[in-house]
Amino acid sequence: MGTESTQAPAESAVHVVLLASPGAGHILPVAELARRVVARGAGVTATLVTYTNFSSADHSSTLASLPPSVSTAVLPEVPLDDLPAEARIETRIFTVVKRALPQLRDLLLSLLEPPGPGVAAFIPDLLCPWAFEVSMELSVPGYLFCTTNLMALSCILHVPELDRTTTCEFRDLPEPVRLPGCVPLRGVELLDPIQDRSDPAYRLMVELGKNQLLADGFIVNTFDAMEHETLVAFKELSDKGLYPPAYAVGPFVRSSSGGEADKHSCLRWLDEQPDGSVLYVCFGSGGTLSNEQTAELAAGLEASGRRFLWVVRFPSDKDRSASFFGRSRGEANSPINYLPEGFVERTTATGLTVPEWAPQVEILNHRAVGGFLSHCGWNSTLEAVAAGVPTLAWPLYAEQRMNAVMLSERAGLALRPRADSCGEDEVVPREEVAAVVRELMAGKKGAAAREKARELRETAAKAWAQDGPSRRAFDAVAGKWKQAERAG
Repeated sequence: MGTESTQAPAESAVHVVLLASPGAGHILPVAELARRVVARGAGVTATLVTYTNFSSADHSSTLASLPPSVSTAVLPEVPLDDLPAEARIETRIFTVVKRALPQLRDLLLSLLEPPGPGVAAFIPDLLCPWAFEVSMELSVPGYLFCTTNLMALSCILHVPELDRTTTCEFRDLPEPVRLPGCVPLRGVELLDPIQDRSDPAYRLMVELGKNQLLADGFIVNTFDAMEHETLVAFKELSDKGLYPPAYAVGPFVRSSSGGEADKHSCLRWLDEQPDGSVLYVCFGSGGTLSNEQTAELAAGLEASGRRFLWVVRFPSDKDRSASFFGRSRGEANSPINYLPEGFVERTTATGLTVPEWAPQVEILNHRAVGGFLSHCGWNSTLEAVAAGVPTLAWPLYAEQRMNAVMLSERAGLALRPRADSCGEDEVVPREEVAAVVRELMAGKKGAAAREKARELRETAAKAWAQDGPSRRAFDAVAGKWKQAERAG
């Protein structure tokens, strides 16, 4: 079969297989979904399948923390030598997914054939819908797990139609794109990998949108209060048979890291700061700034006079997602060395810079943190929502510009630098950084966003209560798996 697996699942009434694409933004929420699947009732087990390509030590620790009723399987590495060095991360991921389909088929067959536990449902994540080819061949019900929001999923599903009805680059569209129940989006705010029709990633994104329609349903990491209008509009389309049904089962938020996180020096530094006074600055596991933007951000933070905690990563002038698969640097080197000369010394009284990683959930929930300068990745967004912290939106890649629009224009949770900042080649100047940081932390707009964040924190906490909307949605889709198992 060519796969490595651990903790072979015991014979059970219901067994579910989940498939996670590479990257922390996908592994973490899929692992959380697996936990919730097996926690639903006795006799429910799961297998979480990942890829050898682009795996990391962080992924291994996430998988190791899963309960015993979740087994794991790793699909063997597939060659990527023929891809050009400049291939986008989406192209790399989609190529891995497509080339590993034979090994995935072998794995599912081994679970379906006696004495295997059977497969009541197959759940690939957002970037793996090509895998439905295998589950459909084997007559296994398939559900797509959307690790981001329903607006982004709606956009991906609409990409084939946009491709068919337009010829220009999307940034040149004369009118905004209006998706049902969603905030209008300018062409430049659409998904990052469709912004260049000549790039191979563009054609793969068209395929992605078509293949996602093969799902029996969409399990979405969002919740009603966050996207109520979008959910209502999507249900109308589903009821008409245009889309499979969507189940809003979020928010999935990491629990406290414990251990290493509890000992992190930045938490001790936060303990010494006044309530709500610190701006947390982090661009997620993959977000990367250019050298020039790093210098302007540093100068702006310094000029703002506000307290900050900045997780600094190595800059890149070529790729805003350069950290997505990790970086191999000598231990003697540190991203702090790429900050402007004297910056760390000059800001000792107000700021703290941390290289590479910090315990984000603990930081966002600390009493001293009053704002989050974020790339608007969906995991980070939900973690900020769960903590009741407003955002300064600084999108970089993937669907992050769309998230920034939603957070600022509909949810009221975020402030943004001027409208054309954070663009493809735009550099946000230090003066703009300083102004928007001051506004978020001490201005009227920041106070309004903070109040909205507190309100949404309350509704997020209730989503998974005993009769909460997310729990009801999860029970509805999980009930279908049991029916499928009995029918089988």
